[in-house]
Amino acid sequence: MSDKTLDCSDIDQYLGKPMQPARTRDVVASSDIRRWVQGMHYPNRLHYDDDFAAESRYARIVAPQSFPVATDDGHGAAPCCVGAIPNSHLIFGGDEWWFHGPRVFSGDLIRNERVPFDYVVKETKFAGPTCFQRGDNMYYNQKNEKIATQRSTSIRYLAEAAREMGSLKGTDDPVWTRDQLAELEEKKFDYVKTLHALGHGKRYWDDIKVGDKLPTRIFGPHSIASFATEWRAYAFTIWGTMHRRTDLDLEALGFTKDMAGHENDPVMERQNPELTDGAYFGPSRGHLFPEWARTIGMPRAYGYGASMGAWIIDYFAGWAGEWGRVVHCNSAYRGPAFSGDITIMDATVIDKSVDAEGRSIVQVDCKMSNQLGTVMATAKAEIELPKK
Repeated sequence: MSDKTLDCSDIDQYLGKPMQPARTRDVVASSDIRRWVQGMHYPNRLHYDDDFAAESRYARIVAPQSFPVATDDGHGAAPCCVGAIPNSHLIFGGDEWWFHGPRVFSGDLIRNERVPFDYVVKETKFAGPTCFQRGDNMYYNQKNEKIATQRSTSIRYLAEAAREMGSLKGTDDPVWTRDQLAELEEKKFDYVKTLHALGHGKRYWDDIKVGDKLPTRIFGPHSIASFATEWRAYAFTIWGTMHRRTDLDLEALGFTKDMAGHENDPVMERQNPELTDGAYFGPSRGHLFPEWARTIGMPRAYGYGASMGAWIIDYFAGWAGEWGRVVHCNSAYRGPAFSGDITIMDATVIDKSVDAEGRSIVQVDCKMSNQLGTVMATAKAEIELPKK
């Protein structure tokens, strides 16, 4: 039996203190936006089709509300991964987003100002003593307009403890027949047709009733190929795209030597950039390589927490349409998307109100689950809709 002591005392010295920001070297391009929605499985023409976007309220392609995290250098995880926890690993535990109004377009230059927030240690069935650590990401454009605030939660734990407590069950991908896959494609397209049906129209607050259901969104089966596509949708995964941090040492944070690597290392990027690619070396390779997934207590290849957050925001924003917007969303991740599984999203309107700012708001409650009914994530959001 391993020593399950989780020493988080080093975190205290960093709380509330700004850390190095994330800064992209290049302005956002339309194809960055297109690559993002393709990687996030979000076929909303507003974000990739020039002709459709030209007829919209924006008169051009606009990034989805989920896009700011694509401009960060680490999925929004940096401020919730400070301080050394010896022999630990990390997965995403949740995101809370506030959207402040400005949208992202081609030509914008985005930066992320980051501050570690807090942490708490809890006993979990997954890995025994587990650190839930939070940090704030504040995204700005070149005009110094605040686009969004992301409060991320990381789950930091001892991988050996996770393995001992039985997290490695279900190491084989489920098998889908061709008929089942064909049926899934039909159901997936049913959701896409709801985006087409709304088009450039308005979904009015007045017409929404408490208890209304959002259309079911299905995607998958997930695979190592689809996870790799997600990974490449994040700008920081491409050589030379970021002003790399000089204060990052993953081994010093407590990551075991075989998982620390040189991800985001500015010196190594100039010497041998292959070693800085987290898809192949370092803490992110557990997503794409089952052997390394099992090393950190996961049964098989698995998706990215920040991508799950994007799926949720896109789901809400797609329903709201181009005349509505998500103003706040709080998501809790209970387990990742594993290779071979599908993701099923459902949501219900649970409240309607006019807030203190005079905005017409509906509140929705969302559940994300796989084909077995296992809940992967839950979320509540406030969505502003136009009023008649």
